[in-house]
Amino acid sequence: MINFFRNPKEKIFQLKEMDRDALIYRVFPRLLAELMRKYFRVEVEGIENIPKHGPVVIAPNHSGFTAFDAILLAHILQKDAKRVARVMTHHLWFFSKTIAIPAQKIGFVEATYENGVRYLKKNNLIVLFPEGENGNFKPSSQRYELQEFKRGFVRMALETKSAIVPTLIVGAEEANINLSQLRFTKFLKGMVIPIPLNILPLPVKWKIKFLAPVDLPFSAAAKDDRELVHDLCQEIQERMQKSLIAEVKKRGLNVF
Repeated sequence: MINFFRNPKEKIFQLKEMDRDALIYRVFPRLLAELMRKYFRVEVEGIENIPKHGPVVIAPNHSGFTAFDAILLAHILQKDAKRVARVMTHHLWFFSKTIAIPAQKIGFVEATYENGVRYLKKNNLIVLFPEGENGNFKPSSQRYELQEFKRGFVRMALETKSAIVPTLIVGAEEANINLSQLRFTKFLKGMVIPIPLNILPLPVKWKIKFLAPVDLPFSAAAKDDRELVHDLCQEIQERMQKSLIAEVKKRGLNVF
């Protein structure tokens, strides 16, 4: 598998000698991520909060209805923190082989509990959006309002003794305007589809802030304690929401 997040210090030369897969899945994604970083004038804060070794769960807010936040975050983790990120993504990326193979080659992993635990047990760093599609596809009228967190990321961290790094992505919700969303209740029950105003993102400045890591002083068996998992998840969400409000106020926005 060709993974463009693989070698942080690798420089790419002699493009003419590269095969098609290398160009598509290594060169182009890196170029796109660098262009995005410049386009959004990304400010990064708290990179020192990412553990240099061991299993880590990066838990960001999700927004913008595109995969730009996931791609850019993974690129910054690889380049600035020197950690390879396995990005846990929606199952629709793996709906067919046509889509799944390219997704896997650029470092995406289907967001299942089993996959998350498997990578964490190998001391990897994963990116998992606790809000899921409800955060990514929410209308812009609810921007920067965290949707209810799914609890799988806490259970994964407990089972594998992983640190959780709450992460704020500020700017994506202003760059991509979502008018509303469609929820299917019959043929594609549970599926949510956004109704965007713009496809190309606006050149809004982004800030990615890594908060202090959360270490959970519990045994692996605690993952089955539903009340404890709920409380830990809620505590992390409240902490992120409070920090997110502070960051939004710095931008002069009044959205709460």
